[in-house]
Amino acid sequence: MSALALNAEALYGELLRGVRAMCTPETRLVGITSGGAWLAERLQKDLGLTGKHGSISSAMHRDDFAQRGLSAGGQTSLPFEIQGADVVILDDVLYTGRTIRAVINELFDYGRPANVRLAVLVDRGGRQLPIQADYAAARVALPITQSLALARLANGEFSFEVQEDNSTAGKK
Repeated sequence: MSALALNAEALYGELLRGVRAMCTPETRLVGITSGGAWLAERLQKDLGLTGKHGSISSAMHRDDFAQRGLSAGGQTSLPFEIQGADVVILDDVLYTGRTIRAVINELFDYGRPANVRLAVLVDRGGRQLPIQADYAAARVALPITQSLALARLANGEFSFEVQEDNSTAGKK
């Protein structure tokens, strides 16, 4: 499957089905800024879950913080108790696993959840850490020189942006 042929809206439908199967009424959705937070916001509404979704930033726990610093992507906002919670972390693209590692560290700064699962729109392989998604709407292979990111259009629909990137620094 070519990255350019990925239909983000169709994959969102697959993600919706997968996350629905993972959720209980007590499940809390937490999206990684920014693409994952967009997914969490829309899933919260489409699944009819009560309460609010959370958003989480990986910035403070990244192993490349010295090079990247704080990003403008947003800060962590968890409007519910993490201690003992059933949490589904959402992200747009899973790549090296470093963002997920950082996000889990950030999550545990707020308490010890009972259960943490990961759902992603796209798993592109290339893991550098032993991290995997519990649910991935699609699995694709991309050259290391390309990055894939979710974009949200003005009408709320999703699309993908594929960019050429000759640097491997900062990959998810």
